[in-house]
Amino acid sequence: MTPAPSLDEIAQRILWTSSNMHLLGAIADEFDATQPFTGLRIVVSLHLEVKTAVLLLALQRGGAEVVAVGNYGTTQDDVVAYLIERGIDARGTHADTRDTHLGHVRSIVEANPDLLLDNGADLTAFAIEHGVAVLGGTEETTSGHNRLTGELAASVDFPMIVINDSPLKAIAENKHAVGQSVYESFLRHTNLMPQGKRTLVIGYGWCGRGIAQYFRANGSTVMVAEPDEIKALEAALDGFQVGGVIDLIPTADIVITATGVDHVVGETALAAAPDGVLAGNAGHFDREIDVAALDAVTAERIPLGGALERHVLRDGRTVDLIARGRMLNLAGRQPKGNSIESMDLGFAMQARSLERVATRHDELPPGAQPVPDDINRSLARAFVAGMPLNAG
Repeated sequence: MTPAPSLDEIAQRILWTSSNMHLLGAIADEFDATQPFTGLRIVVSLHLEVKTAVLLLALQRGGAEVVAVGNYGTTQDDVVAYLIERGIDARGTHADTRDTHLGHVRSIVEANPDLLLDNGADLTAFAIEHGVAVLGGTEETTSGHNRLTGELAASVDFPMIVINDSPLKAIAENKHAVGQSVYESFLRHTNLMPQGKRTLVIGYGWCGRGIAQYFRANGSTVMVAEPDEIKALEAALDGFQVGGVIDLIPTADIVITATGVDHVVGETALAAAPDGVLAGNAGHFDREIDVAALDAVTAERIPLGGALERHVLRDGRTVDLIARGRMLNLAGRQPKGNSIESMDLGFAMQARSLERVATRHDELPPGAQPVPDDINRSLARAFVAGMPLNAG
């Protein structure tokens, strides 16, 4: 059994990471002087990994009291220990069940927050349910955007800046970084080569675009299932075979979901899947693959080491599943997630957007809204200028 990393080891990883997050580092230095969060408690629901630690420490330098919980199935215990040692109230473990995780989320909402940094809108939902008055906050994901503009829309009476609605996040993080990290994580989990295999990517939003392009660039034949006619047209013009899940899954060797929608691989798709198919999810919630439906038709589950598990179905077929349907690029041993530079840009948007809510919330309308244009443009300029190819 591999020993848990020491605090010295995690400090070394954070040093490497922070030294390559130049935008966030400059903002943290500025926050030291401006103290935009003095007297404010920021509660955070976000994947607790190394890059997130750099963001939380930057908010702390801005005067914030930070209370944080990880996401179900992706919390890195050594990062939690490091944050606690640095004075941040970090809660949760990698082994938490879904109910335990939601209990942590509820507990930090009950800590009377001033600002929310949300990931999937769970914090927002609990704040509304418990009548907690907040100044506002930020939301990281497509899944959270869908909840804020759907089931929660009538109840959100405070500003929530949706980071995922920024073109910067769409291009740098969702397309390029998710594409890279899902491909890299697929290799890490499976040790397989994609060449000569048929990969079905379900969803052709920004994340699906990136996943499809990275797998094709590395030799896989890629098919795309996308119900939206415009996105399906784009996928077709990008050179991918396009169709419905039921039409395409019978010929797939690999299936990867990236939709933000529950059960896009459900009972019917599982019944049509070929023997030996390998399935994983890149979406925020672990519901895109209907794991309960898969379990219901499984005669035997066989652990395959790491995050892999084989389902031997009652009809004799097998389905191999990565990380029980949780985010495959943040699951398993030594997960890396998205690239450092892409998260530098995304977390710089988080820091600036939270600063905007903290200092000018009375100027912002209630409800879900995009990252302010001046924040997008200033960070885009800084990111491009800081790339080695463009540095003077």
